[in-house]
Formats: sequence, C-alpha cells, structure tokens
Amino acid sequence: METITRCGWCEKNDLYRKYHDEEWGKPVYDDQTIFEFLVLESFQAGLSWYTILSKRESFRKAFDEFDYRKIALYSEEKCIELMQNPGIVRNRLKILATVNNAQKFLEVRKEFGSFSAYIWSFTGGEPLDRHPKSLNDVPATTDISDRLAKDLKKRGFKFLGSTVIYSHMQATGMVNDHIESCHTRKVL
Repeated sequence: METITRCGWCEKNDLYRKYHDEEWGKPVYDDQTIFEFLVLESFQAGLSWYTILSKRESFRKAFDEFDYRKIALYSEEKCIELMQNPGIVRNRLKILATVNNAQKFLEVRKEFGSFSAYIWSFTGGEPLDRHPKSLNDVPATTDISDRLAKDLKKRGFKFLGSTVIYSHMQATGMVNDHIESCHTRKVL
C-alpha cells in the first residue's frame, strides 16, 4: 500500500485529513465560499481549527448557508437566537462581528464588483507558492496578510487580524503552504 504524505497538522483525524485533501489550499474565487471561510476563520480566533471544523455544518445551518446578504440583515433577535445555539461557538462579539462583516462585505462587492476581485488583488490575482519544506517554514503572518488585515480594519471589518487573514489566505488557496512532500501539492 502506498504511503500518502500530508502536511503534519492534518494527521489528527479523518475530519482534518478530508479537509486538507479536498479543500485547504485550493484557490477559491467564489464570494459565497470566501465569506464562509471569513466567518469560520473569525470564529476560530482563540480556538482550535478542529473545533470549528467539527461545528461547520451547524454554523452553516445557523448562518443561512453563509448567505452574506441575509446575514447583513440579521436583527438583534436573530443574534440572541444564535447565542442560544449549542451547535456553534456562542460568542456574542463574534456573532455581532459576523453581521457587521456581512454588511462590509456587501460594500466591498459594490466597490470592486466582487469580494473575490478585492481580496485576490493583494496577491496579483494568483496564488502565492511559498514551497515550505516543513511546517516550521510556514509563518503565522506575512506582509500581505498584514496589509490586507489593515485594509479590512480600515473598511470596518472585525475579528480579522493578520493571523486570521493569513489562515484565510491558506484555506482559500491565496497562498500555497502545503509542504513540498505533501501529496496535495502535486494536484493543485
């Protein structure tokens, strides 16, 4: 049987491996999916990614399939309802930030035609391939994530600092941080 080499962070369990093999690092240009990852990454701040992945379907149901148009209109009552939902991370500030970020997301779409056009402009529209040899070669932030986080903050986004944004860039394939020996690197 052939041994498959993956990035070491994903070997915890099958949920991580599936996410790594099927999603992580694959370029995403669809605004809906980009917004989903912004929400999930912002909720992950201070928690493990496994916690968020294991609650992903509950998040999807609770937040109307991550429909930013609907979320931008959430009322105080809807936010209270979300705070009662045991299937998600019940952090009031992160819930309110998600509503705020949906509103800001719509503003960026109006200005740039799509959020994808805006966010990908920070990498020149192409994935950045860093060719890390090991996980030790993968940074938590970069100059680009610093600039992007600063610009998002200026635009009124919340809970999207440089570390969260760099994780988002990795997840959505804006940067390829699969280690050189990872089998997934070969199919991107």
